[in-house]
Amino acid sequence: MKRHLKTSLAALAIVLGAGVGVTLAARAAGGENDAVATLAQAHVGLTQAVDIALAQTAGRATRAELGDENGHAIYEIEVVAANNQVFDMKVDAVAGKLLSSQADKADQGRDEKDGNED
Repeated sequence: MKRHLKTSLAALAIVLGAGVGVTLAARAAGGENDAVATLAQAHVGLTQAVDIALAQTAGRATRAELGDENGHAIYEIEVVAANNQVFDMKVDAVAGKLLSSQADKADQGRDEKDGNED
């Protein structure tokens, strides 16, 4: 029990230390990068956010990105369901809660890169 607790605490210290190091390195390089600041807010990892989205809508994630919305860290995740319906989902990167899930009508039957009909 004590060994497990020590291992967990050591892992937590490494993760926290790495986050502080990245933030300090960005500041030393001439200012804080927006991506670094957003990442510092996130308590939920990218794979966890995708799992949260997929728990709501079964399918496959085709895109996932950490972003900032009104000063709050969120993940934007695109999921293609088994029936090929595309959903745009948002997951709170701090609390790990699904914020929204909407059918993406713009991607239905279209290639996002060139905008041509399939």
